[in-house]
Amino acid sequence: MLVHEFLERTTALTPEKIALVCGQRRFTYQQINRYANQLAAFLQDQGLQRGDRVAVYLPNCEEAVISIFGILKAGGVFVVLNHTTKVDKLITILNDCGAAAIVTTWQDVDFLHNLRQSVPSLRVVLYKDSPKQSENLPSVDGVYGYFAALERQCDSNLPHVNIDLDLACLVYTSGSTGESKGVMEDHSNVDFATDAIISYLDNRADDIVLNCLPLSFDYGLYQLLMVFKFGGTLVLEKGFAFPAVILKQIQDEHVTGFPGVPTIFSILMNTDLSSYDLSSLRYITNTAAALPVSHIRQLRATFPHVQMFSMYGLTETKRTLYMPPAILDQHPGSVGIAIPGTEVWLEDETGNTLGAGEIGELVVRGRHVMRGYWNAPEMTAQRFRPGRLPHEWVCYTGDLFRRDEEGYYTFIARKDDIIKTRGEKVSPVELERVLYGMAGVLRVAVIGVPDAVLGEAIKVYVVSGDPALTENDVLLYCRTHVEDYMVPKTIVFADDLPLTESGKVLKSALR
Repeated sequence: MLVHEFLERTTALTPEKIALVCGQRRFTYQQINRYANQLAAFLQDQGLQRGDRVAVYLPNCEEAVISIFGILKAGGVFVVLNHTTKVDKLITILNDCGAAAIVTTWQDVDFLHNLRQSVPSLRVVLYKDSPKQSENLPSVDGVYGYFAALERQCDSNLPHVNIDLDLACLVYTSGSTGESKGVMEDHSNVDFATDAIISYLDNRADDIVLNCLPLSFDYGLYQLLMVFKFGGTLVLEKGFAFPAVILKQIQDEHVTGFPGVPTIFSILMNTDLSSYDLSSLRYITNTAAALPVSHIRQLRATFPHVQMFSMYGLTETKRTLYMPPAILDQHPGSVGIAIPGTEVWLEDETGNTLGAGEIGELVVRGRHVMRGYWNAPEMTAQRFRPGRLPHEWVCYTGDLFRRDEEGYYTFIARKDDIIKTRGEKVSPVELERVLYGMAGVLRVAVIGVPDAVLGEAIKVYVVSGDPALTENDVLLYCRTHVEDYMVPKTIVFADDLPLTESGKVLKSALR
């Protein structure tokens, strides 16, 4: 199935159902589909060709949703970029993907001129405007107001020009390394991944999902794609800066599904929830970074009626592992088993398959293994390699896991995060899990730094909620709970830690 058919098929079944809630604004499936058709017709009129890339440089809003489906209907490839991306990086990404068009917010004429001059492939700049602004469009060639672009009547779906092997989107991801690369996802990749996730979440048409994660983050993007596929309602928020607003929306909109990351759940656990009716929640999900066991137990106690899904994935495969909620309490440190239709295993550095109890790199086989990195054949060859069967490709995740006797997988560390100190190998995640059990610790990050004697020394960054907590307290806790070689050499207290948009600590910045 083509990704824009998610919207078209649901529209045909339930045209008047509310598809999208943005603040006080509500849109039916029929409205979203009609606006997307109008945008697609406009883009084709401007010369957009099958496979052309179109960037969506907007915050979470209805225009971003309409743009994603309008670009697909026109035969293009959408590239959602975080609206806080700085101009220099934006231009680098636009040039990397050869963007033919961009949908953005109105800034100023200089910004538009800069884009046109710095990105030779860019033919069309479509900026989010208002009806009043559209009367005074800047006199820049190829620049159009979004409101004006939707004036053309186009109520019927456009003929499909793609097949499911065509690219649907590029998702630029930097992960914890800071190195940005575009993951190529074709329509069949997205179709498979959405089906698998909908299956184990048991999504149904009466689900109402609140998404405050950016659509530029694949976890946030797939909330939109999944909801439009199973015919639910998406409550789209710009972020989690104001938890009270989100909690009020969950209550007022009778939200049933809430995806989050560790940062969000950490804030929730330190918020007074007593004044909100959150009884409508049916499930919550976590991915990006693993939740500490202490946080999982607190969330389970706070939301005993809610199914909680601990999950693991990477943009290169979308989702890979999930823990069935019924057994989460027995395996709180694990991220579970392979998602439906997927095969996973562990390999050592020489390619040998490993058994239970051994630590190795997770390898993923399935239809959700993406097409590689855009314009990066060397990086693609490192991550995507020939599989066990002829003419197939599997994904080497770069992540180390351990599988237990029952078949459940536990994340150990990124391969390049392993700290070699005193002749021993230390998993930063293992030490972080221990430190999260310490009273007063809100967030922690463990890295290795060069040391003339030790090879690498362990350095720990701590965000504390207890002003009385000291370096000696942390060191004493470590000496009590871990082996000598895992005791850090340095403790640094910080007000906050640098995060990627997916909620992972940006350890390259700490180093």
